[in-house]
Amino acid sequence: MDGPAEPRIPALWDTQENNISELSQKLSGEYFRYKGIPFPVGIYSPESIRMVENADVQDDDIFIITYPKSGTNWMIEILSLILKDGDPSWIHSVPIWKRAPWCETIMGAFSLSDQPSPRLMSSHLPIQLFTKAFFNSKAKVIYMGRNPRDVVVSLYHYSKIAGQLKDPGTPDQFLQNFLKGEVQFGSWFDHIKGWIRMQGKENFLFITYEELQQDLHGSVKRVCQFLGRPLGEEALGSVVAHSAFGAMKANAMSNFTLLPPSLLDQRHGAFLRKGVCGDWKNHFTVAQSEAFDRVYREQMRGLPTFPWDVSEDASPDPDPSPSPPEASEPPNP
Repeated sequence: MDGPAEPRIPALWDTQENNISELSQKLSGEYFRYKGIPFPVGIYSPESIRMVENADVQDDDIFIITYPKSGTNWMIEILSLILKDGDPSWIHSVPIWKRAPWCETIMGAFSLSDQPSPRLMSSHLPIQLFTKAFFNSKAKVIYMGRNPRDVVVSLYHYSKIAGQLKDPGTPDQFLQNFLKGEVQFGSWFDHIKGWIRMQGKENFLFITYEELQQDLHGSVKRVCQFLGRPLGEEALGSVVAHSAFGAMKANAMSNFTLLPPSLLDQRHGAFLRKGVCGDWKNHFTVAQSEAFDRVYREQMRGLPTFPWDVSEDASPDPDPSPSPPEASEPPNP
C-alpha cells in the first residue's frame, strides 16, 4: 500500500528541481564566486542568487537563516510543527526541503507559486546578499548560530558525502580553508557578525543550537512568542516530542533518505549523526584547537559572549582516536 508521501515525490522534483537526474549530472564539486562568496556549481547560480537579492517579500514571511551545518533542518522541523499547532501530519507527509524551500537554489523558494501563507523559507546567504526588500518589511528572520568548532567538523563530514561540494582534503587542510572562508558561503565569522547586527529589531530572533540542546521546551516557547503564535501545553509538548533528534532521525520526510546517492551518498554515514554539542573535542588535536582559538579571538573581539564561549575552557583530547567520516546532523542542499 502506498504511503502518504508517495504521490508527492515526482511533483516535488518537477516543481522544485525540474529534473533530479539532470541536476545530479551538473554537480561538479567546483565553486563559482558571487560578489566574493563561493557557491557550489549546479545547486546555485549567479542568476538564482541575484533573484533572491531582488525578490519581493511578504510581511508574514518567515525566514530561517543559518551558516551551513548550524541546525537549519532542526529549526525547520520545529517551525513546521508550530505552524500546525503541534500536529505532526505535515512533517510526516511532506519532505523537509519542500516545507521550507531554499531561497538561493536554482528553482528556489521565490520561484515557487504554490507556497501556503505564511511562507516558510530557508537561506544560508550572508546579510549583504539577502533579499533587499526584507529590510523594509515586517517579515521575520530566525537566525540560528552554532559553535563554529562543531560547524567545521560537521561540514567536513558533510563534504565527504554531498555531491555538490569539493572534496575536503585532510582535516588540517579543511580547517585552514574554513578559517580563511574558502568554503561554501564564505567566512563563518563574517556571516554571524553580519547578521548579529540585526539583534534588537523586533522581526529578528537570534537563537543557538546549544540553547535548543540545553532546553528544547524553553526554546520552542521562545520561538512561539517571537512568531506571535503561543501554544498550549499539549501542543507545545507535541512540538518538542516530534522535533527531538530521535524523532527526526526516524522520519523519512526529515532524514534525507529520499535523496538519491548522486546528491547525497548516505552509504557512507547517515545524515543525522549524533545531534550533540561539543563533538569537536573528539576530532580536533590540541594544535588545531589552539590555531582555531587564535583566529576566533581575533575575529570575534568586541562581540557579546555566545553560549559556546563559556564551555570552551576544556581542551580536546591530546591524541583523539581517528574516526571514519560520517554525515552531520540535519543537512543542507
